[in-house]
Amino acid sequence: MKRAALDTNILTAGLRSRRGASFVILTLLAQGRFRALVTTALFLEYEAVLKRPEQREAHGLNIDEIDGLLQELAALLEPVDVHFTWRPQLADPADELVLEAAVNGQADALVTHNIRDFGPAARFGVPVLRPAEFLQGAIK
Repeated sequence: MKRAALDTNILTAGLRSRRGASFVILTLLAQGRFRALVTTALFLEYEAVLKRPEQREAHGLNIDEIDGLLQELAALLEPVDVHFTWRPQLADPADELVLEAAVNGQADALVTHNIRDFGPAARFGVPVLRPAEFLQGAIK
């Protein structure tokens, strides 16, 4: 089964629209078609971003609904212990959290809408894929 680290922008995009590849990725995750890797720090990033006022306005969920979603999401995610950190590798500290989950969890892919932000990930042997690229091989 494929294992992937999901950038926070996959969650936000998937909640904003049911028409895009990010929503399909979240649906496949819920169906158990692949494993999504997460560290404690990355999960806390998911929570912080999803609860931002501008995000709540965009996806239409209130705090209680987000908490329920996060509980369901937590049951689907594969926890990863961080044994090694290589900071700083990336310009955005939040992106470091996704890279750490991918590398420490031996992910088959790191999935993001911002692949240019993850250029250094190549030196760790983790393919960085856009959502549509991930979907092409997600269930093989």
